[in-house]
Amino acid sequence: MESEAACAGNMNDQTSTESNPRPRTRKLIDDLLRQRQEMLVLLWELSKLDARDVDNTFKDLLEDFLEILVDYIASGHFGLYRRIAEGKERRYPVVETAQEIYPRISRTTDIAIDFSDRYETANDDRLGASLAQDLSTLGEEVTTRIELEDKLILAMLGPEYAIPAAAPA
Repeated sequence: MESEAACAGNMNDQTSTESNPRPRTRKLIDDLLRQRQEMLVLLWELSKLDARDVDNTFKDLLEDFLEILVDYIASGHFGLYRRIAEGKERRYPVVETAQEIYPRISRTTDIAIDFSDRYETANDDRLGASLAQDLSTLGEEVTTRIELEDKLILAMLGPEYAIPAAAPA
């Protein structure tokens, strides 16, 4: 009898957790932050290389970076912003923050996707000619995006949520 009650209690806890958006929101945010950190590390590694000396290692690192960049950008749009875009977010401060930052977040998305498209199939000459400047521009946009995302994350989870520092390893 006690095991049935414990089982029912566990099911109720599980149902309560699944219907509560905060654990799901926290998981989306944790995933976004993990991808963000991975992207920043690859961006840092890529920026240290000489784009005039393109070899297979360079190309592999660029390919890995482009993949995580797109995953990170998609994670924000299809994960973090989805609930808000669908009108399911009821907390006014979260909606207000999202409305305030979304146009600028959208601009960073466009710049990141343009970068990805440009370098996904770039030849060695193009890599050497403009990659360093384009990485610098992208880095500035990513910095802006991080600041805005952190603002939204704090609105969603509260000021007690400790956002890990976004620094290269």
